[in-house]
Amino acid sequence: MSTYPPPSQALNHAFITSALELPGYRIVQNVGVVRGIVVRSRNVIATLGANLQTMIGGDITLFTELCERTRQDSFAMMSLHAAQLGANAIIAFRYDANELQKGVTEVIAYGTAVIVEKS
Repeated sequence: MSTYPPPSQALNHAFITSALELPGYRIVQNVGVVRGIVVRSRNVIATLGANLQTMIGGDITLFTELCERTRQDSFAMMSLHAAQLGANAIIAFRYDANELQKGVTEVIAYGTAVIVEKS
């Protein structure tokens, strides 16, 4: 169960940036650090398929899709976290990943939730 109130509206992706500011806007309040964490493991079938792709060479599409889906999920969770706290933007956005054990990876999207107004 979430300890945050439901968001009044979803964050516009144009207001999520790796920069420290949003051109044309000024930060009026720093809400705090927000994050979205996803822990995923590779499934056996996908791993076998990826091993076959490795022998052929080129893009390992099964792993690419898994990585992209995991990043999208962590990004969405971070955006929801910011909206729940009342922010309308995120600055200093980053991704990080850690292997927790063989075949199990944590991906975290994080940044600073802020409230911005048009300058």
